[in-house]
Amino acid sequence: MSDRHSLEAVASVVETYFEGLHHSDTDRLRRVFHPLAQYVTVSDGTLLHRDMDTYFDVVDHRPSPASRGESRTDEIVPIEFAGPATARVNLRCSIASRHFIDFLSLIHIEDRWQIISKVFHFSEEDR
Repeated sequence: MSDRHSLEAVASVVETYFEGLHHSDTDRLRRVFHPLAQYVTVSDGTLLHRDMDTYFDVVDHRPSPASRGESRTDEIVPIEFAGPATARVNLRCSIASRHFIDFLSLIHIEDRWQIISKVFHFSEEDR
């Protein structure tokens, strides 16, 4: 797999991730998260760790940013590769009044790129 092809493939996974968040669409999110992926933050000073089923249940029960008329404010900061099957993506996005910085780790397994961990910080102040 060429570097260019990898970059485009990872960017496509991240675009699906952004769309899934914006529409609270767990079908899209399930396509990009590995089933054993981890969801972790300590934004409020305590560890919040969720498995994918728990995370998807939260997403399924919240109004989507799209349904509230929110604009997408997401951006990929960099995409970095540690090898042909490991990548990290730093990104920013907002949902309601929360501004997120996400670190997504991706692996190329089962012939596709998948998010294996989401470690993030959020704040409620303006960027």
